[in-house]
Amino acid sequence: MNPSAIPHKMLSLDAFSTWLGIEILECKIGHCKVGMTIRKEMLNSMNKAHGGISYSLADTAFGFAANTHGKYAVSIETSINHIEALNEGDYLVAESVIEKVNHKLGFNIIEVKRGEELVALFKGVVYRTNKDWEE
Repeated sequence: MNPSAIPHKMLSLDAFSTWLGIEILECKIGHCKVGMTIRKEMLNSMNKAHGGISYSLADTAFGFAANTHGKYAVSIETSINHIEALNEGDYLVAESVIEKVNHKLGFNIIEVKRGEELVALFKGVVYRTNKDWEE
């Protein structure tokens, strides 16, 4: 399967990322950039975006990037640093900026930005299976 088609297939099967309003902005082998707008129902009790929102956006970029190699890759460890509070209406972009792939493991760093401002930093490790993505 064409590597850049894999994230589009994944998004078509991903009800949660679709609910979030995530759109694929760019993808190629080992790299994916996605974006979304924060909506009112994504806010916490302090009227800021729930931390799970930027986490989920970054996790989606991570998963999509890790799978562009053509094999099913599943997350085994992730973490995030929340750097700035986020508001309703903010447009966020998450981009896989570093990838290191070994035979069975992949390591990624995802930056989440609001415009040019870094608002979160996500790190993830995937296990790369032997199962191929098919059309």
